[in-house]
Amino acid sequence: MTTEETPVVEKAANFIRNIVTDDLKSGKHQTIVTRFPPEPNGYLHIGHAKSICLNFGLARDFAGRCHLRFDDTNPTKEDIEYEDSIKENVKWLGFEWGEHMYYASDYFEKFYQYAQVLIEKGLAYVDSSSADEIRAMRGTLNEPGKESPFRDRSVAENLDLFARMRAGEFEDGSQVLRLKIDMTSPNINLRDPVIYRIKKVEHHRTGDAWCIYPMYDYAHCISDAIEGITHSICTLEFEDHRPLYDWVLDQLPVPCHPQQIEFARLNLNYTVMSKRKLLELVQEKLVDGWDDPRMPTLVGIRRRGFTPESIRAFCETIGVGKSDSLIDMSILEDAVREDLNVRAPRAMSVLRPLKVVVEGYPEGQTEEFEAANHPNAPEMGSRMVPFGKTVYIERDDFQEEPAKGFFRMAPGKEVRLRYAYIVKCESVVKDENGEIVEVRCSYDPESRGGSAPDGRKIKGTIHWVSAEHAVEAEVRLYDRLFSTPNPGGKNEPDYRTSLNPNSIEVLKGCKLEPSLAAATLEQRFQFERLGYFCLDSKDSHPGALVFNRTATLRDSWNQGKK
Repeated sequence: MTTEETPVVEKAANFIRNIVTDDLKSGKHQTIVTRFPPEPNGYLHIGHAKSICLNFGLARDFAGRCHLRFDDTNPTKEDIEYEDSIKENVKWLGFEWGEHMYYASDYFEKFYQYAQVLIEKGLAYVDSSSADEIRAMRGTLNEPGKESPFRDRSVAENLDLFARMRAGEFEDGSQVLRLKIDMTSPNINLRDPVIYRIKKVEHHRTGDAWCIYPMYDYAHCISDAIEGITHSICTLEFEDHRPLYDWVLDQLPVPCHPQQIEFARLNLNYTVMSKRKLLELVQEKLVDGWDDPRMPTLVGIRRRGFTPESIRAFCETIGVGKSDSLIDMSILEDAVREDLNVRAPRAMSVLRPLKVVVEGYPEGQTEEFEAANHPNAPEMGSRMVPFGKTVYIERDDFQEEPAKGFFRMAPGKEVRLRYAYIVKCESVVKDENGEIVEVRCSYDPESRGGSAPDGRKIKGTIHWVSAEHAVEAEVRLYDRLFSTPNPGGKNEPDYRTSLNPNSIEVLKGCKLEPSLAAATLEQRFQFERLGYFCLDSKDSHPGALVFNRTATLRDSWNQGKK
């Protein structure tokens, strides 16, 4: 992201920010260039959000630029659908790359030429061993590797074989190009790693122009160097790959040698972050697609109602470190609560309706009460809420035999209907099974607006929706996808066994105040006393509204509640 003339913004210190600060002060770099380099082989998840915020945030705060680069070197797994989603979600998070969008496939010819340079220097060779043979020769953490019988091929033979690989003369898997480094190195990544393999597969950008494709470790460092990246920031699992990153760049006449810096990836409890596992959840229909609101994907989180501001705040809160840790889901949920508490307009909705008839209130009469859209933000204005003889309240707001400390509606007790009147339960109506289906109340006509004219204290205030004016909707209550903090951990071989059976509850026939009929996508609301909700972006339609719960008003999970 280009941010010319942007001053440095004070942020929480971390070791990467300190490195960048020192490099600029010392004159090592005049400006910084970072990159976010996703592979277009899946949807971004909350872990990627941390990397996006880190790389684009550093560029913004230090008046540099951040590139968006697609590392599209494996055509068997890549798709334009993933690419489009990645671009959309980076923008949704609030970041722009301007003219600096690149593709590793743009450099295919350059990768090939650099590979020829390595062959000419005697630092790369074509290996005709099978994949299993190469794997066996690689050794283990405790045993050194063994040199390939093809390791000492001449430069001329290697150049010829490599050219024939490119020309398509060989079948997939029959030949690979390997670096010639050290088969006895304690770092397995330096034991003659494969840098090219044959894949006779069309690439979504280059078509059938290539049938050999570079490996990630080889292509990534060269891409960084070509683009003039100053700080190549990646997650901790690439720490053991840094010697290979540096070795490749040291052997080649590249424009610059970026510094690779590793940080701890984001691990979030009660979910899985592995692309493979997320794909399994989708393919096995254990979730409703990549954008299922229970998924940690950005498309899922967005559909659930999380804001980009809350994601950025979450990433800032958890910070940047060098040690892997498991972040509690409640921190993410708190971030969206804090954001929506400020920005979300209020509305009244009844999810489990119980009919209340206000006896004595004139039949057929409707009046309106002014309700603030936000109790602490008068600039957000107000709305008019209709009221009539029959209203709906939450079933949990009535108890025929009230428990101690229950101050909501109960026989003989007064309760305030928010914004409207004080009412008192006089009787109940039950069905043939003894279930309460209706409550009958008297009301105090002098208490319009909810205040008792004689000054008597009313302890309970509950929300309601006019039966005549209610908008009906389906509401989906989402919870954590897994019931254990670390699904698939060492004591649980199969992560699927801890899928939370209560991760979604679908409520039909919910009653919403009429203003919600005009709700738009990306608009979030606080349903008073219930939580934060948003219109579902896929299934909701005019006349058939569907709302998703983003978060409860407070964290109830850690108190053992669902």
